[in-house]
Amino acid sequence: MTAIATPPLAASAGIAADLEAVAGRLRRVTVVVGGRGQGAGAGIVWRPDGLVVTNAHVARGAVGVTLADGRRLRATLVGRDPGRDLAALALPVRDLEAAEVDDGTDLRVGQLVVAVGHPFGLAGALSVGVLHRGPTGREDPDGGWLVADLRLAPGNSGGPLADERGRVLGVNAMIHGGLALAVPSAAVQRFLRRAGLVAP
Repeated sequence: MTAIATPPLAASAGIAADLEAVAGRLRRVTVVVGGRGQGAGAGIVWRPDGLVVTNAHVARGAVGVTLADGRRLRATLVGRDPGRDLAALALPVRDLEAAEVDDGTDLRVGQLVVAVGHPFGLAGALSVGVLHRGPTGREDPDGGWLVADLRLAPGNSGGPLADERGRVLGVNAMIHGGLALAVPSAAVQRFLRRAGLVAP
């Protein structure tokens, strides 16, 4: 009988510590959009000056946003694209920790990805999976979807899909066929440029 090799304990502990650190960083830049309970969605602090990105189906009009430190603020809707399921919110603060955003040019099928959101009202829950497909650009001029094999649920919408270093690759939007679909960060940047919220 052939023995099954197992990773050294130190290596396993190192991976767990790395994931814990990534989860901590992502939780600090992930907000609750809407109510505090199971009807809440998620959002990403995109810039320190209070710009938050979420899904259009999560944000409608002026909404309440709860920061990771517990502060609850009234946000103003400053951009919305229902076709791409994106929305931009402005918060009346200028000193927030913002996400590190990656443009996704080096995505690899099979790479580890993580998501943070508030499924069923559980704030800051972490999901881990692998990337199935990156944006191809063929079926959608805005870059298609990121497709990942990880568990999402109501409350994850609008939250970050990130790599193993915690860099945001996209905005989680929906589940299709048991797989998570996210809007790529490059498409988010184009949306923000069209809305006049970032420099062209």
